[in-house]
Amino acid sequence: MGAANAKIVAENVSLNFGDVQAIKDVTCSIDEREFVAIIGPSGCGKSTFLYVLAGFEQISGGKVEINGAPVAGPGPDRGIVFQEFVLYPWRTVLRNITLGLEVQKVPREEAEKRAQKLIRLAGLSGFEDAYPSTLSGGMKQRVAIARALTYDPEIVLLDEPFGALDVQTKNYMIRDLQDLWTQANKTIIMVTHSVTEAVLLADRVLVFGARPSSIIADVKIDLPHPRDLKDPKLKAYEDEVTSILSAEVDKSMSFERGAVH
Repeated sequence: MGAANAKIVAENVSLNFGDVQAIKDVTCSIDEREFVAIIGPSGCGKSTFLYVLAGFEQISGGKVEINGAPVAGPGPDRGIVFQEFVLYPWRTVLRNITLGLEVQKVPREEAEKRAQKLIRLAGLSGFEDAYPSTLSGGMKQRVAIARALTYDPEIVLLDEPFGALDVQTKNYMIRDLQDLWTQANKTIIMVTHSVTEAVLLADRVLVFGARPSSIIADVKIDLPHPRDLKDPKLKAYEDEVTSILSAEVDKSMSFERGAVH
């Protein structure tokens, strides 16, 4: 995976919040149309790194480039989906999804045409005029993902997109996201706490260490999509990532206990 043709390049990235170092020496490259999952112990800086890619957080050292240009702030080349369902309650499904296009001053007819395509892909046909308060959690998150994709960003950033969903809805959403990614042809970076989600969806899993965070493993999931949870090869990848993660969590907990005593 050479950095020369990479979509995203991070080199020796560090980020401090006052005296606290959240990220230390994160280096990775992510290719065009690659699906990369980021996993690690709680509070290790996974979401912080995602916000660096989004342009919400300024780094303290190193460099982050997208298409060879430094990340200087948020931009239309990146769409982000948060764990919480950030929808406007006074706007219908259709109007929530066209919001980014309205900001870009895309003509209404074209905006609705683009939104309708994503509404079909996200399984929301028939709910165009519904308000968020009438939707289930899974449907709200589908609206959020459709909104992030409608203005056609090159990169989609997902911050624990299934974290607030029940198991049944989460399973449907994972399948939907696989389909959407295949059809939309995007580069996707997803932060998750779930090893199962990571190996089921991603081409690669980046395992972050305990804070200050750096990448301790880069696991390539060499299996075709869509994947089956019952596949023993998938289970082997899940065991590999779980083993790396468990060792890091144990180290993190031992350090915290030592700091307390």
